[in-house]
This record gives sequence, C-alpha cells and structure tokens, in this order.
Amino acid sequence: MYEQALDAVRANYTPLSPNTFLKRAARVYPNHPSVVHGAKRFTWGETYTRVRKLASALSKRGIGHLDTVAIMGANTPEMYEATFAVPMAGAVINTLNVRLDAEAIAFCLNHGEAKLLLTDTEFAPTVKAALALIGRDIPVIDIVDSEAGHEHVTLGETDYESLLAEGDEDYPWDLPKDEWQAISLNYTSGTTGDPKGVVYHHRGAYLNAVSNAVGWNMAHHPVYLWTLPMFHCNGWC
Repeated sequence: MYEQALDAVRANYTPLSPNTFLKRAARVYPNHPSVVHGAKRFTWGETYTRVRKLASALSKRGIGHLDTVAIMGANTPEMYEATFAVPMAGAVINTLNVRLDAEAIAFCLNHGEAKLLLTDTEFAPTVKAALALIGRDIPVIDIVDSEAGHEHVTLGETDYESLLAEGDEDYPWDLPKDEWQAISLNYTSGTTGDPKGVVYHHRGAYLNAVSNAVGWNMAHHPVYLWTLPMFHCNGWC
C-alpha cells in the first residue's frame, strides 16, 4: 500500500537547490546586509531582485534549460549574482579559472558549449585572445567593476548593469523538476593535458553548502571576507 497514491508532488517534495537559500534570505531578512564590495552595499532583498532580473534577462536572450553560461570574473557582486541567476534560468554556470591562459580558456568555452560569456574587464586581454581561438561567435557581456583600480577595456556588446536593466524583477522562476539536474560545470587547471570538466547537480551543491554551514558551526548573520576564488567549486566548498 505504501506505493499507492504516495508519489512525490509539490505538497510533499521539493527539489534541493541552493537557490532556495537566497529566496528564504530575501523573504526573512530582506533588509539585512548580503554583500559588501568596497563602497557597494546590498541587502538580501536587493540581491534577490538583481538575481531575478539577471535570470530574466538571460531568458529573454534565449538562455534556457541546460544551456551553458560562462563567466570569467573575480569575487565581485556580479559573480555572486550569476551563481544564482544562471541556474534560476534553468541553465548551467561555468566559472572559468582566471589563472588559465587563453588556449585553456578557449578549450573550456568550446568543450562546455558556452552560449554566453560574462567577463570582467580585468581579464580582457586573456579573453580577447581566447575568443580569437574558438572559431565561433559568443555573445559577450562586460563586467565593469567600479571598485577595481585598472583600466576598463570592454569586449562585449553591452555591460552587466545594462543587461540587468533588460530583466524583470518579478521573473517567475521555479526549481528544477529533477534535483539531479546540472547546476554548474567546473574545469581542472589542465596540468596533465586539456582541462577536465566536472558537473555539479542542484542536490549536491545544496548538500555541500549545508554541510559547510554545519561543519563551521555558522552562527546567525556571519560577516566574513570571502577569500576563496568563486571559480573554485563556485564557492560551495
């Protein structure tokens, strides 16, 4: 009898996904600080709004189920927002190792079948060389970090904030139907040949994040300096 009328439905089952962390934080602590980056300050409510706008803008540009969106960026609000927004749009985020050379970056973009690239202007020389090697056109969005002390050389058709302006802050996103759906694609540094791709799923990313919070004995509202590059396992481990 236990296999009759007891199938998983919305009333008794929710796919595990890190995106639920952000949704809850915005609902419970909308005015609490979420991200501090130099002079920039965001609350959880603001971060959630920006993430939904980015997810919406990506969807409007044709990014959807299991498409790969690559990002070449430092630990900035844009990287943090993309980590949630890309899977919110149903796609897979590929955070590129900023220490790789142009040839390795080109390999990752082609092997991962990236359909769009977000790139910090700090890495413009490497990205420009990589784009010349891949043999196809990829839409490029520039991340212009106002807190960075370098010259901004742009490569894309528009910048990140302009992309956000295209999105809807009420974007009706949903969790994946299957928690085993891919959420991120990460590559090794290619020390023994071409970089090797590793795929995370929503369930694994969620459980890894929870285990870190438990293992760290994380208290309420911790404030800490995020030193681990977010291209390392997306910061979930």
